[in-house]
Amino acid sequence: MKRRTLLTLSAGAAAGAALAACGNDGPGGSSSSGGGSASYWSLSGEPGEPVRKAAIDRFNKANPNSKITPTFFQNDAYKPKIKTALGANQAPTLIWGWGGGGLKSYVEAGQVEDLTDFFAKDAALKGKILPGSFGAATVNGKIYAMPVETVQPIVLYYNKKIFEQVGVSAPQSYGDILDLIPKFNAKGIAPFSLAGQSRWTNMMWLEFMLDRNAGSEVFDNVFAGKAGAWSDPAVLDMLTKVQDLVKANAFQKGFASTAADTNADQALLYTGKAAMMVHGSWSYGIQKANGGSFVKDGGLGWMNFPPIDGGKGDPSNTVGNPGQYLSISSKATDADKETAKKFFSTTLVDDEEKAGWVKSGGVPVLTNSESLFTGDEAQFLKDMSSISANAKTFAQSWDQALSPTAAEVLLDNIAKLFQLQVSPQQWVDNMNGVIGK
Repeated sequence: MKRRTLLTLSAGAAAGAALAACGNDGPGGSSSSGGGSASYWSLSGEPGEPVRKAAIDRFNKANPNSKITPTFFQNDAYKPKIKTALGANQAPTLIWGWGGGGLKSYVEAGQVEDLTDFFAKDAALKGKILPGSFGAATVNGKIYAMPVETVQPIVLYYNKKIFEQVGVSAPQSYGDILDLIPKFNAKGIAPFSLAGQSRWTNMMWLEFMLDRNAGSEVFDNVFAGKAGAWSDPAVLDMLTKVQDLVKANAFQKGFASTAADTNADQALLYTGKAAMMVHGSWSYGIQKANGGSFVKDGGLGWMNFPPIDGGKGDPSNTVGNPGQYLSISSKATDADKETAKKFFSTTLVDDEEKAGWVKSGGVPVLTNSESLFTGDEAQFLKDMSSISANAKTFAQSWDQALSPTAAEVLLDNIAKLFQLQVSPQQWVDNMNGVIGK
């Protein structure tokens, strides 16, 4: 399985008090005579927050003199919070992220600890983590983050009951998707739910459509910093197709003001107001937690994004997150760093951690998890594991792969593309301007 060494960050809201709390204790949190008291920033909400809290509770119970103090943020609010904290030398001890371009920027600024020797000295620890997940944790051949939590491919979800109601079948090709759009619109059902306000949700469409149309090479050239790489004809074709979807009312009315942080896009699918949705594997846990009996009653369907007719891309390819990542602030005290490393080598790889992520509807980034794929989630987990393992290319999300500077321009232009505020050629010109930055 080919996994690119890519990245950036994403996360959410709880706020100024958290930054103040870190600042009051000094960089990386407080230290005490009994050991480090590490601070930890991560994302709030289902399905991940309960599993993260449970891990911290287990660790704190076993290590009363070396406790971890968490603060949870909504996805979109986390980005500026963590960036500001790092720049002010007030970062938490444990920094949650997605690896890749964002991690690279931290490394270049000397803000995170080099963990290469830590993993080299503990081969058993490294062996408990899927090997492919280390790509996005590696910068210039050195490891700066621990892969944690879950493998998260992006998939196409659909509401089986709505498909039955309209009398249509799940799409097997992009041509089928185009045929379904007017049929759902005629019934007053949005063909696709999309949280357009959040921008990164729109990006998933571009990632799949470029890959299915042209294969992974085009974005590989962008990531490699090749001048003018976005000018490939396949990019213009992909951008035109996306705007054609908008013009055909493929997404719900007002999609540009729908936010992912509120799970409003998820609700449109499980309430039957939308027929389909392109989203990450974590969506399963949200649908299960918030959708009543929708998932339990078999209302949710899923598949890898279908091939584009005549496209060059391998239909086994996927995009998303090969894992999530925890780094250790280089500004933390030695005691806090040791607490963080103990958390890495014990709680984050124990059986309860593995079981917790499976129960949440996720495929753990830890090895030998398949025996836990039982019960109602078994088929979904097996399918997500299969998509991840069989993908010839598992591409990390573009905004995570690129530098923070290029990623922000990317997300801004994607929003404008979906709102028909830039032409495909303008989009290409704007993006070529930040290649390699």
